[in-house]
Amino acid sequence: MTNKNWDIQFVYFDLDDTLLDHSYAEHLALKDLHEDATLPLVARSFGDVHQAYRKINPVVWKKYSAGEFTKVQAKVGRFEQLLGALDLPSPRSNSNEHSDSAIELADRYLACYADHWRPIDGAFESFELIAASLPVGILTNGFSEIQRAKLKRFPELADRSNALVISEEIGHLKPDLRLFEKAAADAGVSPSSILYVGDSLHSDVGGGLGAGWKVAWFTDQSHDSDNVMTFKEWDKLDRVIGLTR
Repeated sequence: MTNKNWDIQFVYFDLDDTLLDHSYAEHLALKDLHEDATLPLVARSFGDVHQAYRKINPVVWKKYSAGEFTKVQAKVGRFEQLLGALDLPSPRSNSNEHSDSAIELADRYLACYADHWRPIDGAFESFELIAASLPVGILTNGFSEIQRAKLKRFPELADRSNALVISEEIGHLKPDLRLFEKAAADAGVSPSSILYVGDSLHSDVGGGLGAGWKVAWFTDQSHDSDNVMTFKEWDKLDRVIGLTR
C-alpha cells in the first residue's frame, strides 16, 4: 500500500500542531494576555513573556505526563512559574495553592486560546481523503475539556473518526505504552498495521514506535527508520499511503 511496503489498516492522527495549529493559537493567546492592561504581564515585553512561557510549558507538561504534577499544577502552575520567571508579583489572597494572578491568567489564557484555533494548512484535506479510504482516529494528549471543545468546534474530525482517545480520559499520557495499547484495542487491528501521524519526536514518534506502530512524522527534519516516514507537505502523506487529491 505504501512505498515502504507497509500494510496500513488504521490511521491515528495527533491533534495539536498536527491537525490543528496549536503554536499559532498559543502565541496569539499569550499576546492577548500581554495586551490586557489589567493583567500583570503588561509590565514586561511580549518577547520576554513568550520566551519564558515557551521554556516553562514543555517542562511542566513533561512532569504532568510523568505524574509528577496534578492537572491544577500543570494548568495553573505554569503561570505561577511564569510570573516568578518574569519577577512579577503574585500575591495570594486566600489559602489556594496558587496565587489569584496565576489562576486568573490560566483561566483567561484558555479562553483566549480557544479564540484562535485553526487547522494546519492542508491537514483537514488529507484527513478527509484518508478517512474516505481507511478507518481513522484521533489520539491526543491534553486536558479533556479542551480537546473535546476542539472536536466540537471542528466536528468533521470526530464525525469521521472510528476512535477518539484523549490521554486524560484514559489516565496515561503519550508516550506511555498503555495509552497506545488502549488506542490499538479501540482500533481493533494489530499494532503493526497502525499508522500514527504526529509532530512530536518524543510523544508521537517515540510513543508510536514503542507500541510497534508505523509513524508519519510531521516535521522538516529527517529520521532514518524503516517504520518512520517524514513529511512537511500533506500531499506527500497522501501519496505514501497511495492516495491522490
